[in-house]
Amino acid sequence: MNTIDAAMIAILEKRLELSKLNYSDESYDDVEEILHDLEDDFNEKYGDQLEEILEKVHLKHCPESDVLLPTAYLAKKFVETEDGGIEIGKKEGVEVEWIENPAVGARLVLLPSPTRILLMTPKGISVVWEKAI
Repeated sequence: MNTIDAAMIAILEKRLELSKLNYSDESYDDVEEILHDLEDDFNEKYGDQLEEILEKVHLKHCPESDVLLPTAYLAKKFVETEDGGIEIGKKEGVEVEWIENPAVGARLVLLPSPTRILLMTPKGISVVWEKAI
C-alpha cells in the first residue's frame, strides 16, 4: 500500500472511531484532536498534488463548484465490507453542481486503495480519476 492510501485509511479509521463516541466520552476530545492532526498532515503533504487533480476533475464535471481541501472529499462515515472494501453512503464527499444536470445532487468522493475520485450522480457512480499504478 502506498503512503497516500495509508494516510487516507488512517483518517477514515479515526473518523469511524470518533463517530462511535458520544460528545460526553472522556476520550472524544483526544480522538478529535488526533483526527485534526491527521487531516492537517494529509493536506500539508498531499494537498497541492490532490488540489491540482481536483481542479481538473471539477473543470470537467462541475466547473461551477469550488475546489475544497482534499480532506473534505473523504467520507465521514463508511462501512467496511467482509472483503476489506469500503461502502459509503449517498451523502459522503462534497456536493457539487454537476455539469450535465446542475439541479441534481451530485457528489465527489476521494477514496483509497487504489487512490481514486468518484462522481456519484443519479445515473450512478463513476471513477473520474484514479492514480496510475
